[in-house]
Amino acid sequence: MTWTVAHEPFDSPDASLLRRDYYAEVAGRYWERTATTAEVDEGLAGDGADRLAPPTGQFVVGRFGGRAAGCVGLLVVDSDVAEVTRVYVRPEHRGTGGGGLLLAAVEDAARAFGVRTLRLDTRHDLVEARGLYAKHGYREVPAFNRGRYAEHWFAKELRVRGR
Repeated sequence: MTWTVAHEPFDSPDASLLRRDYYAEVAGRYWERTATTAEVDEGLAGDGADRLAPPTGQFVVGRFGGRAAGCVGLLVVDSDVAEVTRVYVRPEHRGTGGGGLLLAAVEDAARAFGVRTLRLDTRHDLVEARGLYAKHGYREVPAFNRGRYAEHWFAKELRVRGR
């Protein structure tokens, strides 16, 4: 089986399910218990996902063997900077290369917007995510926000393809 990645509306059925799974996992890890449906609904309400569509961003869904298995969002901050958000690969598909393909797709989307720097924040307990970012050229940087759940900050300078 192989991965495919494509831009998709953040509110498509597959994207919506992936966003729910993402939130349920990160909330559950944070609270050290399973997140309730109501908590997931509350977290998704007004989460700003509507900005993950042109001209302010992009949403990418990854499929493994044709089935939705991961996602990533891009939020344009200004003409030079964008943030990577909602990076998620379903647990059963981790270690199959999907995370790297999702990051490559969102980096290509950022280049299409003319962005030169990508940045993101994550938490201490999301060890797999921090490893993924480091593996794909993101480096830890000083804090660039005061997000409630931000404990580690990463950035990557984008090169023009072919250089």
